[in-house]
Amino acid sequence: MNRAFFCIVLFLGGQSSFLLRLSDAADNLPRATPESQGISSKAIRDFIESTDATIDGLHSFMLLRNGAVVCECWWEPYGRETRHELYSLSKSFTSTAVGLAITEGRFSLDDEVIKFFPDEAPAEPSRNLRAMRVRDLLMMSTGHQTEPRLIGSDSTWVKVFLAHEVAHKPGAHFMYNTPATYMLSAIVQKQTGETVLEYLRPRLFEPLGIADPTWGTCPNGITLGGYGLNVRTEDIARFGEVYRNEGRVGERQLLPSSWVRQATGRQTSNGSNPQSDWDQGYGFQFWRCRNGCYRGDGAFGQYCIVLPEHHAVIAITAGVKDMQSVLNLIWDKLLPAMQPATLPADGIAVRQLTERLNRLQIPRVKGSKTAADSKKLLGRTYRLSKNNRQLDSLKLELNGNGDLVLAMQVKDTVQNLICGHDTWVKGELAWGGQAKQPVAASGAWIDNHTFAAKICAYETPYCTTLVLKFNEKDLEIEMQTNVSFGPTMQPKITGTPADSL
Repeated sequence: MNRAFFCIVLFLGGQSSFLLRLSDAADNLPRATPESQGISSKAIRDFIESTDATIDGLHSFMLLRNGAVVCECWWEPYGRETRHELYSLSKSFTSTAVGLAITEGRFSLDDEVIKFFPDEAPAEPSRNLRAMRVRDLLMMSTGHQTEPRLIGSDSTWVKVFLAHEVAHKPGAHFMYNTPATYMLSAIVQKQTGETVLEYLRPRLFEPLGIADPTWGTCPNGITLGGYGLNVRTEDIARFGEVYRNEGRVGERQLLPSSWVRQATGRQTSNGSNPQSDWDQGYGFQFWRCRNGCYRGDGAFGQYCIVLPEHHAVIAITAGVKDMQSVLNLIWDKLLPAMQPATLPADGIAVRQLTERLNRLQIPRVKGSKTAADSKKLLGRTYRLSKNNRQLDSLKLELNGNGDLVLAMQVKDTVQNLICGHDTWVKGELAWGGQAKQPVAASGAWIDNHTFAAKICAYETPYCTTLVLKFNEKDLEIEMQTNVSFGPTMQPKITGTPADSL
């Protein structure tokens, strides 16, 4: 079931209670009404509506107060059981592995980095490299002026990192450095004999009820560390709750409270702009925020935000360009609404919130299911010009149920993707050299000669829109992604009818 909100509200004698529509596993977080935890349903609805109006890119949102989930929602086709790519939010999990390994006596904060890798270190390491410690990796204060380029190297990633110039004294110069987190992962693996994923499974993931996390590895089999972890929204929330409770899960002390305070406290300065949540200081792979809060975050809006003074945790997955705008709305809309005591029950506000959450969806393609010229345009195969998605040919056709289907050939494989009209239809797609991944597609004719399809890779932040412009003799395709580390608009692709070749 892929609904935006997974709770229903029963009104009995003026009281309200939340019941899960899905089977409630024993390890699920407890649910409660917003008012019972001191925050109004109206304020939450205002936040959700503001994000839709001004951001247009959230995929999921979960708000916990006093350990209970008071709001949870997903924008269709994203759903409760969907694992989502976390990007740099993965770093906070790697930091946790380091904290656990230090607690077990595997190494210390002040161990020199090169001591773990004598075979990969340069024959004559520089003074600054020799001075680099585990603490410096955690603080993003390795002394590098630029990030080492690990991906694509013919050498081992550890060796590339250690060969990179350390221009500054470690500990004195903050520079966000994803390869530094990879090195933390490599150290954990070197000292424990397990990847970070394997090491965390019995120590963090299983105790928290985080099922089937996936995490990529480098060519040498070391967990990526700085990115690559995929978990569900509720898993992010559970992780935040551990830190909010200073390492405790129920009666069990999962992490030392001293580590939690160190990791989430300000270890180094990283700027001075009072309006920026990226200038409030940095801990051990956690960012300090305004308003006495801290967070782990990842590219395009993956968040685990802890509000200690307000006994709250917020988990978000997204595909947004402006990450600061999300935090601004949290501070403007949600923070002032968090009251120290329970609020009077408000069944009407809860019902209105629930109804609003049930309508959440990533915007679909708007247009007609048919076009005046569609009959002569359907069923024709077009050979495509060279493109970065590695598409060789494309055909738009109808299937037996009257659904519009994009038939795309990548090398020798034809992949058929149903484009739901005014709905999302799930399928699978592999293009651009990527492995096959789950997607959902929506499509419509926006005029008599133009068909648009939106393809959402719903385990990632990415949605791609293809606009197919059919001319008398050829096809022109415009392709744009919602977010990207490079340009979002791709070079135009042209197509020639195969029967004219």
